[in-house]
Amino acid sequence: MTEAFVAALSAIVGDDHCLTDPSLRASYETDWTRRFRGDALAVVRPGSADEVARILLACVDAGIGVVPQGGNTGLVGGSVPRGGEVVLSLLRLNEIGEVERGAGEVTVGAGATLAAVQGAARGAGWEVGVDLGARDSATIGGMVATNAGGVNVVRHGSMRSRLLGFEAVRVDGTIIQRLPGMPKDNTGYDLGGLLAGSEGTLAIITRVRLRLVPRLRNRAVCVIGFADAASAVAAASELRRRLASVLALELFTDAGLDLIMRHASLAAPFVVRPPVYLLIEVASSDVDPTDTLFAALGTLAVDESLVAVATDSGGRHRLWELRERHTEVMNAEGVPHKLDVSVPLARYAELVERVPVAVAAVDSDARTIVYGHVGDGNLHVNVLGPASEDEAVDDAVLELVLELGGSVSAEHGIGVAKVAWLVRDRGVETVAAMRAIKAAWDPTGILNPGVVFER
Repeated sequence: MTEAFVAALSAIVGDDHCLTDPSLRASYETDWTRRFRGDALAVVRPGSADEVARILLACVDAGIGVVPQGGNTGLVGGSVPRGGEVVLSLLRLNEIGEVERGAGEVTVGAGATLAAVQGAARGAGWEVGVDLGARDSATIGGMVATNAGGVNVVRHGSMRSRLLGFEAVRVDGTIIQRLPGMPKDNTGYDLGGLLAGSEGTLAIITRVRLRLVPRLRNRAVCVIGFADAASAVAAASELRRRLASVLALELFTDAGLDLIMRHASLAAPFVVRPPVYLLIEVASSDVDPTDTLFAALGTLAVDESLVAVATDSGGRHRLWELRERHTEVMNAEGVPHKLDVSVPLARYAELVERVPVAVAAVDSDARTIVYGHVGDGNLHVNVLGPASEDEAVDDAVLELVLELGGSVSAEHGIGVAKVAWLVRDRGVETVAAMRAIKAAWDPTGILNPGVVFER
């Protein structure tokens, strides 16, 4: 049966796009963190929505699970096989339509990378409105499927906010489509909004219509040092209140900066290194935001020797590297436990301070490094030292997050890593409603089995 099934897949996509050799499958079978991996029966790379439909029908007939995959930049094991499934790579669906300059909209394939779409949008005087460090690898379909956020949520919202339309393939091979690009469209249920954040468990997204934002050509980036997280969070809140031009508000610590200086050969922004850093980017399409930034900084009780501002492209890039290189240097230290969480802003500083203590209580040798999007309450917790399969530190962090009234997943979804925590976070009744939706869309249960819900 297996040989006949694989032959059927090859007949759909062609031999070059049906990978069964272990060496060719390997990069599709391990996620970005290197914590999660599994063996795929095959990796198939369809070139159209019709091919996706035929693949799904074949998998339903064979009773084989399907794991949809874009750029594979997730952190919770949601895009890699658990064992014996077919990986459905959407990277060939990478077409980018013409940007509609008047409307500020574009239709793109699910496999188009964020960086490629950003380039097309900027060429037409627009921006995507969502940005993240993995822009060169992360795909638009995967970003919608996980409702990705990134560094500009404080201004433009997450991917669901940018979604105007979609094309997706249901498990029965039906292709559903809504791509006209109408911001006002109240005809029935918002199925696109439902698919955003569904992690490939309801349907396979093949095309996306995006609402763009005006290109912000005038920018300034500032890094400020603080004695503690509470002071940094208070300053971030004040700057956001005073400045409509805020595009990003990021927090990182000296522990993370130390790794960046060691592995990325970057210099510290200040002679004296404070414990906590706040990065703020302001941007405008029509005026220079620098004057209002300096005016707002003047209202803060900050040490002027712990303030760095850059307005030129090179200087802004160097300051941003202090934040964006965190993921890269963390991986250089080993295989980290990565926990993407959020809490109400009023509890954010408390989370920053208490997370290392909670981790140390279960593993005194572990190193905890945090950074995140302070503007929207999202913190990325990285723990170095424990074995990949050791979940004690994960449990300690997530327990603390729930104690503080937060969410166990801010950006990357539930995946397989946080399945056991879904009911504790959302409650029995809400999860039952989610399961009913899953059963209606995927009655056979073949779409990303083991993701979001336990098998």
